[in-house]
Amino acid sequence: MVETSKPAAETSQEVKPRSVRVVLMALMIAMLLAMLDNMIIGTAMPTIVGELGGLEHLSWVVTAYTLATAASTPIWGKIGDMYGRKGSFLTSIVIFLIGSALSGMAQDMGQLIGFRAVQGLGAGGLMVGVMAIIGDLIPPRERGKYQGMMAGVMALAMIGGPLVGGTITDHMGWRWSFYINLPLGAVALAMVTAVLHLPKPAERQRPKIDYLGAALLTVAITSTVLVTTWGGTEYAWGSAEIIGLIAVGVLTTAAFLYVETRAAEPVMPLHIFRSRNFTLMSVIGFLVGFAMFGGVLYLPLFQQSVQGASATNSGLLLLPMLLSMMAVSLVAGRVTTNSGKYKIFPIVGGGLMVVGMFLLATMDTGTTRLVSGLYMAVLGAGLGFLMQITMLVAQNSVEMKDMGVASSSATLFRTLGGSFGVALMGSLFASRVTDTMSERLGPEAAGAAGSAQLDAASLAKLPEAVREAYQHAVAAGTHSAFLLGAVVGVLGFLAAWFVKEVPLRGAGPSPADAESAPADTESAPADPKSAPAAQESLAH
Repeated sequence: MVETSKPAAETSQEVKPRSVRVVLMALMIAMLLAMLDNMIIGTAMPTIVGELGGLEHLSWVVTAYTLATAASTPIWGKIGDMYGRKGSFLTSIVIFLIGSALSGMAQDMGQLIGFRAVQGLGAGGLMVGVMAIIGDLIPPRERGKYQGMMAGVMALAMIGGPLVGGTITDHMGWRWSFYINLPLGAVALAMVTAVLHLPKPAERQRPKIDYLGAALLTVAITSTVLVTTWGGTEYAWGSAEIIGLIAVGVLTTAAFLYVETRAAEPVMPLHIFRSRNFTLMSVIGFLVGFAMFGGVLYLPLFQQSVQGASATNSGLLLLPMLLSMMAVSLVAGRVTTNSGKYKIFPIVGGGLMVVGMFLLATMDTGTTRLVSGLYMAVLGAGLGFLMQITMLVAQNSVEMKDMGVASSSATLFRTLGGSFGVALMGSLFASRVTDTMSERLGPEAAGAAGSAQLDAASLAKLPEAVREAYQHAVAAGTHSAFLLGAVVGVLGFLAAWFVKEVPLRGAGPSPADAESAPADTESAPADPKSAPAAQESLAH
């Protein structure tokens, strides 16, 4: 794992604990940067609009970042496989920091949107780099021990992001919401540069970059994200704009699949989908993203609008779900490391996700915070069984040379699942809120009161009849949104039953032996090239 002149078997025990922990600390900082950014910026947006203007372009501040991240994710994965993981990861950190600095210096909304796109390009490489480097350094059998760390970073970002963003904006100004990335990124950059040593990728004769495939994939992803972002909000679902984007997405996806079958170095090798487990994990990851992002969006809205909670503590409202997710992920990782077994976790996780979503769909205006907290804990437990296991099994299902594209593909499907979840749940939510308000107050009053999402302070100023109508409308909207999440979760639960329990690479007779043993070639994919690659990554 770390460069040394001694044989790997003699040095892994003495080098591994210290070096891996230092590298993992740097990787977790980078992961935190990618996840924390949107959480912090969300609370600063009103202040940004107040200073820069351009309210009509507000959504593009988030959309530009999301688009750039999603579109660049698979390309970063392939670059890492072809030219080396460390160099591509460091480059992505630098681009992210440049985008952060420029965003903090933006003088108008147009500049901010452009610089956010630069930031998103770097963010696409951060998440992929973290997952792929962990895949290089740590055999799947041992990787479960570190799942709790990754789940903890995710929980920290979701809980701390809004709180940190509000504090920074109030006391230091919105520009520091971007500048705060610079010292954290510099620490990660220095640590990765000094400590991370990976084997160089196998020599390839003048690697031919799949420019056409990358371009087609970028257009396909962009079209898909724009459909899910604009559909039902900026444009009606049946509008020419949305239909046109759908057509572009379908055509470019078909063209991309055709090109990838003939490219010398495809940006997303289709052969990785021949593995049943990899394909199933991609599907389950998509559905996990659908449920998780929808839950994170609509749970705080329900608690603020219906239960009267403060928007300032919106991150803390998710604490039952996130703590449950972190604890279960840690336990599942330990069990996987000790036993080498993992098939039961996607099944149990899928079942709990369905139950959790269904319980959340039963909430109404009389549901207490304690009860909603218990329901969130059930959903969090389901996500905890699924979040890291899906990535672990996906990485275990491919050759070491494809670790980057496997990690980026799994990340991309989860991101797209989140986009679809937010869009479809949002359409159902908005439609149900409008219908319920119309039933209780009439169409005109419904349009006036339901045109915006009202926080607890705004609700308190409304007439009692309007306030109660809006609360019932939000409860009805979240019911529809979470019910859709439960239905989608059933698909993930069914898919989990078809996962095949393939032995994890690095599995030895005991956890202690696994620390120093080379990769288990029988557990690797059938291609004989995968075994030496796996052993090489462990020997450095």
